Amino acid sequence: MLTVLIETLNDEEGLARTLASLIGGAVEGVVRDVVVCDTGSTDQTHRVADHAGCHYVAGGIAAGIRQAKGDWLLLLEPGARLSDGWIDEVVAHTAKATMPARFSRARGSRAPFLARVFSGNRALAEGLVISKRQATALAKSARSAEAIARGLATKRLDAEIWVAPPM
Repeated sequence: MLTVLIETLNDEEGLARTLASLIGGAVEGVVRDVVVCDTGSTDQTHRVADHAGCHYVAGGIAAGIRQAKGDWLLLLEPGARLSDGWIDEVVAHTAKATMPARFSRARGSRAPFLARVFSGNRALAEGLVISKRQATALAKSARSAEAIARGLATKRLDAEIWVAPPM
């Protein structure tokens, strides 16, 4: 069972797009719960989370990890969308692996080579599947989901993600 954590700040539209891509996982019983970790939004983010049946916590990613019910966590940026096939890949990975994993970027979501070289790399752009135990340990020194994802050795999943547009 998987808990999805989405750290957000004033991105109600991106949050709605991400939540829509998780519906299949909820129907299949893979997604146990979704926690929206708000870092001070002034828009309608809390209403989007409430209408979608998500847990809404203020205080960032550490508060969300404490509320997570699943043994594995899926950290996503608001606006990211998972492509078909992600459910089977995540289930297979969590059944046999202990290391974190990231999704592969969808072809239409890949930036040109020079843009990748000269732009800042967002550690959470490809999402992150991580055990709750490891995320809890990392959250003690990390103040954001991005900080948890940065610098981790990860496995690459065959499932694709449409990366959230840069803010």
